[in-house]
Amino acid sequence: MNMQAIDVTAPPQPSSLKETGLTMVMLRDIFLKTVFRRHLSTASAIAEAISLPVNLTNELIEIVREQKLLEAMGSRESEGATEMAYELSDNGKARALDALNQSEYYGAMPVPLETYKAQTRRQAIRDISISKQQLRQAMRHLVLPEGLLDELGPAINSGKSILMYGPPGNGKSSISNGIRDALGDNIYVPLSIEYMGQVITLYDPIVHQLAAPKTEDPNALRRSGSRFDKRYVLCRRPTVITGGELTLDMLDLKYNSVSRTYQASLQLKSTGGVFIVDDLGRQAESPQALINRWIVPMESGYDILSLQSGEKFVVPFDTLVIFSTNFQPSEMFDGAALRRIAYKIKINGPNQEQFLKIFARVCQAKNIPIDEGAVVHLLKNRYPEVDQIYANFHPPFLVDQLLSICAYEEISPQMNPELMDRAWANLFVDES
Repeated sequence: MNMQAIDVTAPPQPSSLKETGLTMVMLRDIFLKTVFRRHLSTASAIAEAISLPVNLTNELIEIVREQKLLEAMGSRESEGATEMAYELSDNGKARALDALNQSEYYGAMPVPLETYKAQTRRQAIRDISISKQQLRQAMRHLVLPEGLLDELGPAINSGKSILMYGPPGNGKSSISNGIRDALGDNIYVPLSIEYMGQVITLYDPIVHQLAAPKTEDPNALRRSGSRFDKRYVLCRRPTVITGGELTLDMLDLKYNSVSRTYQASLQLKSTGGVFIVDDLGRQAESPQALINRWIVPMESGYDILSLQSGEKFVVPFDTLVIFSTNFQPSEMFDGAALRRIAYKIKINGPNQEQFLKIFARVCQAKNIPIDEGAVVHLLKNRYPEVDQIYANFHPPFLVDQLLSICAYEEISPQMNPELMDRAWANLFVDES
């Protein structure tokens, strides 16, 4: 199945308050808290704030009015239209404050966990199939070893875990980002989800990049409009990137004891997308401990989280996990852990021809003319000192050094053997 952005099935808009999947008490309390905190007065403004259709918001208004928690204050002109204005009664304000004492959450109505699971299945990353052309296009800015894309393609399409390993500075992080770009389509992410009356904020603007909804043909005979459940937002498939700062508690729900609200764990935020663990082996937690935490989710497709009360519940684990390390895998994991990582791909450094291609690209991008004599000097006199071992990071490092030297010497950007030696001196540490 080749899934494009326009083919993702949108979450249907609820046609009744019952179809929201929330209890009337939760609907009422979030309504009251939102009106109270944001000082809202019209049905259209409230509907936008709680992410429900206006007709359902009007139903909720009537229910709250019958309970003497909201009062009509007469018509009001708003953005060229006349709307009834409302205000919380004293009882309504008291109920809002009481609800805020239980949980500070207000705003968009949450999506019940079971409803979210159904939407996750409709847009699963494991159902995506990318072609060789798509992957090549996403990686076109990189100079990669021959045959690497043919290893990566099946690994990505499997939706299973990937371990990339090899010497440092050879583009493992860039390749991880290229995999993310190759996916290319959009999914629907809930602003928050609900379980057992608790609200868990899921949408994170750092992780989730909003996507423009599909523009419909105004001349089309049938127009669907944008009538999807507004408790979701359309985003690019998410990417969570962590490095040495990753700890095990980041993979659990984060509870704020002051506001009594929950924030989704990192891997829950990455649902439908990619979770990149860069620099594996440099975290405070051992690599074996991190892998052990993910073994069940990676194999089963679900994860188990806990509320503050100790109540455990199951959430989807529809995530492509990419581990990237400079260490030898056999030194970090036992055999059982290695077996559970589905794809293990070694990323070697470039050969001389690939190094020169990268060097030429960097020089062109940074507007520094290539001097053949300086390059020959580098290859014949400097690289033999390090056993002709090239790395992808060498060209940008050397060129940046050259540019800094030229700026200091107040000369135009250039290279020659002497300047190249000065740049080379900062590439390695003198061990003598």
